[in-house]
Amino acid sequence: MKVGIFIYDNAEVLDFSGPFEVFSTAERISSEQRFTTFLISEKAGLVTARAGYQVKSNYGIDEHPTLDVLIIAGGVHYEQITNMPVIEWIAEQSKQVKIIASVCTGAFLLAQAQVITDQKVTTHWDDIDDLRCLFPALDVIEDTRWVEQGNIVTSAGISAGIDMSLHLVERIYDKHLADNTAKQMEFDRTLVE
Repeated sequence: MKVGIFIYDNAEVLDFSGPFEVFSTAERISSEQRFTTFLISEKAGLVTARAGYQVKSNYGIDEHPTLDVLIIAGGVHYEQITNMPVIEWIAEQSKQVKIIASVCTGAFLLAQAQVITDQKVTTHWDDIDDLRCLFPALDVIEDTRWVEQGNIVTSAGISAGIDMSLHLVERIYDKHLADNTAKQMEFDRTLVE
């Protein structure tokens, strides 16, 4: 499974680092190759996330491997929701990937790309009112770590992306691998009923 995580300037660090750690740890502890995980930005190269944290993406949106899973990180998303090359790329990828997901305010990018239109979704607690205001047809759920609607999964803020990613490991492979990944990470899973 090829897992691409989309990042951009002022992305929230744990929004992309948490899922990256989950999938790379699942790969490392597995007895067989299961995940190849990489970062994607609009243009490949250096990205300055929140608080000046610099990270180098592996690929740009015009030149990356075919994806099975796409995760959109959150952060200071205002410029990204008006960045039409990125929004169009997300819309196109949503038609090709098996699973598309967002962490935190990444949901705003999914909504702008019309990947989510009237589904149940979630985002960071501090951004729920803004998401409802900008995209009133969405059914925005509060007080949950993630919401799954078919092949679309949205998570609440920051550390909730770890729980969502562990859920995706379980969904794609099995509970045993997800539980062992959480144990290796010394992370207590939160399960959504």
